[in-house]
Amino acid sequence: MGFKCGIVGLPNVGKSTLFNALTQAAVAEAANYPFTTIEPNVGEVPVPDPRLDEIASIAKSTDVVPTRLTFVDIAGLVRGASKGEGLGNQFLGHIREVDAIAYVLRCFADDDVTHVEGRIDPLSDAETVETELMLADLESLEKRLPTLEKRIRGQDKEAKITFRLVEAALEQLRDGKPARQTQVAAEDRDLFERLNLLTSKPVLYVCNVDEASAANGNTHSDAVVKKAEAHGIGVVVISAKIEAELAQLEAGERDEYLSELGLTEPGLNRLIRAGYALLGLITYFTAGPKEARAWTVSQGTAAPQAAGVIHTDFEKGFIRAETIAYDDYLACGGESGARDAGKMRLEGKDYKVQDGDVLHIRAAN
Repeated sequence: MGFKCGIVGLPNVGKSTLFNALTQAAVAEAANYPFTTIEPNVGEVPVPDPRLDEIASIAKSTDVVPTRLTFVDIAGLVRGASKGEGLGNQFLGHIREVDAIAYVLRCFADDDVTHVEGRIDPLSDAETVETELMLADLESLEKRLPTLEKRIRGQDKEAKITFRLVEAALEQLRDGKPARQTQVAAEDRDLFERLNLLTSKPVLYVCNVDEASAANGNTHSDAVVKKAEAHGIGVVVISAKIEAELAQLEAGERDEYLSELGLTEPGLNRLIRAGYALLGLITYFTAGPKEARAWTVSQGTAAPQAAGVIHTDFEKGFIRAETIAYDDYLACGGESGARDAGKMRLEGKDYKVQDGDVLHIRAAN
């Protein structure tokens, strides 16, 4: 399943540096002027999960395959992007293709790296990005109204519901609030998502701090954290410069460097996990002598659809899922022990896969 998290921000906030470190490949040129990144760069990254290594050790798996997220580095935004300023049209087009958005906010001072607006104010930067996205959504929705009204006159029932959703979203946007704050009934969620609004996507704030602030943050990042908590938005404090340096080190050197900085793990691990959580994703596992593998599904996914992530034939021919909870798998020493202890459950088509489940899918040929 292709889950994409877009990395956005004003020029010179460290966005491309962060992306380079994230993907451990210098595919996004980082330079001290706006619009270095013109086309979106895409990188797949493994989601760190120590449970997979534990399962692989017990199953004596030859190969270990983690689940992955796709991060998209999108060209820097400027004021007026919603009207096509700078690379506005390309930016807005690329951001519509992602499932969630990480706002990289500059929380460091550096005379050698100019800020596009001449000051360090991450809250204002976040507001600039959000405002441009809201303006683009406003224009998009207002253009749809005449067509919807015409369809309603033709007794189109779906158009009536869509029109109501558009008006509700417009009310939020005109009040200076993102579309994700629109109250939408569960039965209308699919139609609302089909509006493909930029500000309906989940958001994560990424505070890019200086090296000295990597462990505990600073006054700039503290202000962002306070705002994020007030609005129910996820936040990660990270030093892109440190992460870029870590990406060049061997594992042993990395651990030593982290210890010197007072850090227990790379900030990128936290960023990846935050992006995973932001998208409402969970992990289930399959394990055997040949391979232990993590699979990504959305929370609430039924067993047949989860099986379909492995192969579409498994969904079509789904019979049952032999299921062991992660803790039981460890406690019982693997599949055989769990079966003998009565900890293996036979789950059918209505079962909702849980985070950490170890599954053995049975399907008809």
